[in-house]
Formats: sequence, C-alpha cells, structure tokens
Amino acid sequence: MVAAVRVHKPGGPEALVYEDVQVGAPGPGQIRIRQHACGINFIDVYFRIGMYPAPLPFVIGNEGAGEVTAVGDGVKDFKAGDRVAYVAGPGSYTAERLLPADRGVKLPESISYEQAAGMMLKGMTAQYLIRRVHKVEKGDTILVHAAAGGVGLILCQWGKHLGATVIGTVGSKDKADLAKANGAHHTILYRDEDFVARVKDITGGKLCHVVYDGVGKATFPGSLDCIRPLGMFASFGSASGPIEAFNIGILAQKGSLFATRPTLNTYTASREDLLATANDLFGVVSNGAVKIPINQKYALKDAQKAHRDLEGRATTGSSILIP
Repeated sequence: MVAAVRVHKPGGPEALVYEDVQVGAPGPGQIRIRQHACGINFIDVYFRIGMYPAPLPFVIGNEGAGEVTAVGDGVKDFKAGDRVAYVAGPGSYTAERLLPADRGVKLPESISYEQAAGMMLKGMTAQYLIRRVHKVEKGDTILVHAAAGGVGLILCQWGKHLGATVIGTVGSKDKADLAKANGAHHTILYRDEDFVARVKDITGGKLCHVVYDGVGKATFPGSLDCIRPLGMFASFGSASGPIEAFNIGILAQKGSLFATRPTLNTYTASREDLLATANDLFGVVSNGAVKIPINQKYALKDAQKAHRDLEGRATTGSSILIP
C-alpha cells in the first residue's frame, strides 16, 4: 500500500482524501514509478469539482516526476533506475504509480525532480502556445493574462527570450514585480486598470499579435480588443469560468481574427510530438533562458491546503506536493 490523495465524491478541497491505495506490478506497456514530486495545476480543481468527470474514486493529479522501479512486458524505452517525468492524468497525487510508458519522458540530469514536477504541464503548455499555436517571432507583441501564474511566468520568460515585447496582466503589485522579474516588459493591474485601454496605450494603438488567455470569462471579450487584425486569440484555460458561446462574426468585425481553444493532450497526442515538446522545454530550461520558480511546496497529506491556496489566488509560479 502507498499513500495517495483520492476523490470519492466531487466537491471542494475537503473532497481530497489522504489514504493508502494499492499499486500493482506494471502490465504490458506500463512502467511503475516511485515519485519524488507531484505537480499541482488548476486542471486538478476541474477534476476535483467534477467539471472533468473521472470514474470514482480516483487518484487526482496530472503530472509528476520520479524514478522507474519496474517495467512491464514490451517496454523498450525505459529500465529500472531511469529518471522520468510525465503529464498523464488523473493519477499523480501518490507516492508510487503505474504509467503508460509511451507517456513518460526521460529527464535530463540538468533538471531536478522537483523542477520537472513543477514544469511538465505548464511548460509544455507554454511550448505549444508560443512555438506552435502562434509561433512567436522577434518583434512580436504578446499579451499574457495571469502573467504571475505558473504558465504565465514561463510564457513571459520564453516570449522575452524569443525577442517579443511582453505585456502581462496581474492582480497585485507583488505579482507585477514577479512578472517583470520574469521577462514582462509591461504589467497591467487588471483590478485597478482597464486592460484594453492600457494595451492600446502601451502599443501606441497597434495592439498585439497574440493574446494568451488562461483566465476565460473575466477577460472575454476584452481580449479580442487587444489583438491587431489577423492576430490570434489563444484561450487555454478558464480560471474565472468558461467563455460562453459567442457570435463568431465578432472575429470578422475586430479584424479577421483567429481564435482557438487548444489543449496539451491534442498537441502531444503522438509520441513524436510529446518528445519534441518536452525536449524543446528541457532545452530552454537547461540553458537558463527559462527558469521554473517552485514557489510553494506542500506535503502530499496537505493537498487540501494546496488547493485552497491555488483557488484563492494565493500562489505564484509552480506548486508541488512531496510524497
């Protein structure tokens, strides 16, 4: 038996139950991992409250990093002792777990288990957003909502590294300072300022090539007013609630805009895409262009507190659980 956090019934943070679970031997195509750290993400909240249904009861969580302890039949890419990281959920808030081998990625020595657990989901999300959804080029102007959050801080650093002008929206002065320390050239306090007016002011009316929006309802449709003609609206999260159905004609009125609601699962569905995405991320982290701030660490048994802090917007950067 190993310690894990399970959801028996959807609900608030109190729905997270710390208990022992059975983990068997790996089956064909599986590996067993002893986890050193588990990542915490807003998508975990969606699973916990039942927005993303999973068969009950289930071990919650979507990313982690650790050491391979056993491999099942047919597994050729891994052996016992390999360092591995992954995004595959639910199932990560646990001391040990089974994982489909084709979802695991070998971790370079230059990246620690804690770094990896705090960056796989957020970092690979940032990778596909900034390198594939809209391939940021030198001279681009990009708007990052929730710039002091986990994905936000990575987007700010990566955008600056690629030569873009980075504008970030944040909820407080402390978060503005954090975003600026991580590459944002301009910050907007969205609670005190009209972010659309400020974007127009900062860009001299030229607006942005792309808006990366993990906030959702609260920033829509204002985000569309920040985008120059033929620009991209990338909605990748719904921290403030989902965007409701809207008249697609708005995209024409505002300058033949593009809008997408991409997911990491789609962008890393093939083994080839998963490895390319992860290795691009490992590259910019290993060379120092992108740093992964692990700003909150919790014991696995304190998962309820971790979720309360996350939902209360009391966290910055990445948060992890230590089994």
